[in-house]
Amino acid sequence: MKERGMREHGGNLDLAQQRFGGRAEDWIDLSTGINRLPYPIGDIAAHHWRALPSRSEIEALHQAARQAYGTKAAIVAMGGAQAVIQLLPQLTPPGKASILAPTYNEYAPVLSAAGWQVEEVRELDALAGANLAIVVNPNNPDGRRCLPADLLALLPRVGRLVIDESFADPVPELSLAAEADRSGLTILRSFGKFYGLAGLRLGFAIGHADDVGKLAAMSGPWPVSGAAISIGCRALCDDVWAKATSARLVRDCARLDKMAQGQGWRLVGGAPLFRLYETPDPLAAQDKLARGHIWSRVFADHPTWLRLGLPGPEAEWTRLADVLAR
Repeated sequence: MKERGMREHGGNLDLAQQRFGGRAEDWIDLSTGINRLPYPIGDIAAHHWRALPSRSEIEALHQAARQAYGTKAAIVAMGGAQAVIQLLPQLTPPGKASILAPTYNEYAPVLSAAGWQVEEVRELDALAGANLAIVVNPNNPDGRRCLPADLLALLPRVGRLVIDESFADPVPELSLAAEADRSGLTILRSFGKFYGLAGLRLGFAIGHADDVGKLAAMSGPWPVSGAAISIGCRALCDDVWAKATSARLVRDCARLDKMAQGQGWRLVGGAPLFRLYETPDPLAAQDKLARGHIWSRVFADHPTWLRLGLPGPEAEWTRLADVLAR
């Protein structure tokens, strides 16, 4: 049974196991957009587990994130991009919030619960006039991309523009992080997706110093763990790994698209960490994959969509090919 307040997301392996059996470790979870070849975390010094994070350690993480995201703007680390989303409604008094949809399904209910009047729109220009405008770029789940110039042109036409760049690491040309010190502009970044460490719960808000200061105050003195700081600093400074991973993801997208084409699935969108296909019967496709303990994502409000993340190790690609060939 779905718990009260929970919304439909990928990564719901509990449901997969209830329906198709197996242990969690038996499954290849392709229902999310999380990199399945994660950053190698290496050793973590014992003091990161024993001591509260210091201000200098947190600031070192902030500086590593500024370097990775190409910005000089104010930044605050938090427990994943979701933690920022939970606080966004409190930055300003409630008003009209417009969301470029379809997109990640946490924004609308979080804002509604805080007293905002929420509408979903289909075109970027339709966000104009909103007190708060939300754009996920590149978008989840369809990979829609908005040009930075178009987003900057929208900025003076809204009270606040929030751009969720959770999937932007492999496509840095889409990012507005370098412009984030502009008044009314707030950028969200997720660490866990690109680096494949979603369980670390690390993300960032980047923006004008006043706004970031408010978010920092609301998140408290220790918003992230010592382990998250240690791993985050190491990974965010590793340009070699990031560039190699971005190049691999491009190749892997083409590889997965070719496999999907062989099933008669039509590519309708995606980003470098996930692909979205149109199929005649997504539930049947999901069941076929699940019988081989591969979990995928379907959408109740889009009955032809099937989303797949990218397999990681070669053994996962082999199993996917074998299951699809049945």
